[in-house]
Amino acid sequence: MKQDMSSADVAAVVAELSAGPKSIIDAKIGKIYQPTNEEIRINLYVFHKGRDNLVVEAGKRIHLSKYIRPSPKLPQAFPMLLRKYIMGGRIVSIEQHDFDRIVKIGIERGGIRSTLIVELFARGNVLIVDSENRIILPMNPVTLKDRRLRSGEIYELPEAQLNPLEARVSDLMEAFSRSTADIVRTIATKFNLGGVLAEEVCARAGIDKSKPSKEATEEDASRLCNAMHELFSPLLRAKTESGVGAGIPELRPQHVKKEINGKLETFDVLPFDLIHYSGYEKEYFDSFNTALDEFFGKKALEQVEEVKEAQKKEKTLGVYEIRLLQQEESLKKFEKEIEKNNILAETIYANYQLIEELFSVLNGARAKGYSWDEIRSILKQAKKTVPAAQKITNIDPRIGTITVDLDGKSVNLDIRKTVPQNAQEYYEKVKKFNKKKEGVLKAIEDTKKAMEKKAVAKAAKAGRKLQASRKKHWYDRFRWFVSSDGFLVVGGRDADTNEEIFKKYLEKRDLVFHTQAPGAPLTIIKTGGKEVPESTLREAAQFAVSYSSLWKAGHFSGDCYLVKAEQVTKTPESGEYLRKGAFVIRGERNYFKDVPLGVAIGLELKEGETRVIGGPASAVRKHGDYILEIIPGSFNQNDISKKIYRIYVNELNDPRFVKQIASPDQIAMMIPPGESDLKSQKPEGRERELSPEKNTKPSK
Repeated sequence: MKQDMSSADVAAVVAELSAGPKSIIDAKIGKIYQPTNEEIRINLYVFHKGRDNLVVEAGKRIHLSKYIRPSPKLPQAFPMLLRKYIMGGRIVSIEQHDFDRIVKIGIERGGIRSTLIVELFARGNVLIVDSENRIILPMNPVTLKDRRLRSGEIYELPEAQLNPLEARVSDLMEAFSRSTADIVRTIATKFNLGGVLAEEVCARAGIDKSKPSKEATEEDASRLCNAMHELFSPLLRAKTESGVGAGIPELRPQHVKKEINGKLETFDVLPFDLIHYSGYEKEYFDSFNTALDEFFGKKALEQVEEVKEAQKKEKTLGVYEIRLLQQEESLKKFEKEIEKNNILAETIYANYQLIEELFSVLNGARAKGYSWDEIRSILKQAKKTVPAAQKITNIDPRIGTITVDLDGKSVNLDIRKTVPQNAQEYYEKVKKFNKKKEGVLKAIEDTKKAMEKKAVAKAAKAGRKLQASRKKHWYDRFRWFVSSDGFLVVGGRDADTNEEIFKKYLEKRDLVFHTQAPGAPLTIIKTGGKEVPESTLREAAQFAVSYSSLWKAGHFSGDCYLVKAEQVTKTPESGEYLRKGAFVIRGERNYFKDVPLGVAIGLELKEGETRVIGGPASAVRKHGDYILEIIPGSFNQNDISKKIYRIYVNELNDPRFVKQIASPDQIAMMIPPGESDLKSQKPEGRERELSPEKNTKPSK
């Protein structure tokens, strides 16, 4: 299933938006919304046509759309700033940058020119730049090795790929000489084509796609070059012929369909015909914008409806009930797959002779050097005289498979394998789904047991009050948290405790984090000699920056670095002096850039240990309930601690218990120094019950 637009798709949609019936040139810009983190929607008033919506999803798509996702109640900062700069302005140009997945939309308002840049490759981005190409604001601020997409920086384009519209034989030969891959992979990557279009070019050129690039001849390059120009000729004609009202007659916007799980479904959207898909069913559209909207936009809206339905169910069902429903649905799916694959395997054996006859004809033709296109043509003619040929409904030359209609069932067969081997492929799928079925049956049994335990615990809880139970730990006087992977992470509160951690608790096998800026805790991960996963490293990095002076300064992100314990020393260079709590780091450092500041407070309510915990949100969620996230803000430590305490009293309705485990003083120990605010006044995870099963011990 296609996930994003290709460079050819971008060229086609830009051609339509630049001229013809779908043109948005001279359209007036209305309000701008951001329905999801990566998507913006721009209301347009198009001259003589009325209102429309341009939808942009970073890294994925750009097109006019009638499928509108609901806007958030509170608008985010990015669309509000876009409104400030371009609302009321007019679109004066829209162009693709050099056949890359980059679209530039020129906008004029009050005589001032700005450009909205849409990046549709990799993670993608949307940026607005001024007339001097300086970034006003990016949707996603990014710092890469060779690019900085941040406010105030000059916008720099990514490293250019070769343009297939302008490709010459010499360009291909140079690309092949430098490549260690085969021909199809080389042109896919070097000429910005992607896999499907690269295979189409090879097919049109009559070139073996798997041929090593270094063996390519000038004749190969010439044929590939001609094939590229032929493939993209509709785009070239659209560029030169389309003027205002001219339309884009050369495009053939379409959906390509195939059978998926017994149902005919769309799996690709294209602006023109491909030989590659000649045997597939297609649905054509009046414009490529419409085809894209029906492919991407409709699915996006359906996903919103699915989420709404799931949320409705969640409101009426508990966690275990929802889990049980999902597991039972998986069980039905696996049982259907087992039945389907068993039938297909048996169907292959029932048609043994017919399949052998087909394989013999096809493999014989391949041995004689016939291409798949020639074989397809021969079979088309032979359908009238050869009964077996009538059974073939599709050929996939990429992987050497055919789809055959046997007894009313669609069966995929690999001509390189024997008939029993093809049947065995389906029996292997039966084994795989039987294994999954066993797993889900066990999971259903576990869920039902957990539901019974919860019911018993709930009944017991109704007849008693919560009991506080607190143990003493050596790390209590420091800052600390247990990572989502179970590792204990400890940091100093001040110069004295930094010294104490270094002298008493830092072991050779531990890892150490510290920030670039002064005034940070000496943060150590107690590894216990185990391999520390990336998730724990990220949490420790966030802990180090969040409890540093960066919080007090009002920053929302910061840099820190990771070193081994042996790299930390109190021995200064000759003539230098180290104040209390300061250290010298020797050797190479592993940097963590732009780490977001943020902590969470929660209540750990397990058998034998009830306490307030703090640290990165992902770690606190793993071990606690009643989660409240904290960000830099305007309330001092005492005020925010009292605020959290009152929320917990209201939620648990047991002031005595809350005061024992999470008094304002205890909560304050978990709050970063400086001013803070709550992300939400309502805690997360309020349905979890006290259970002796919840017993996660930190690695020491």
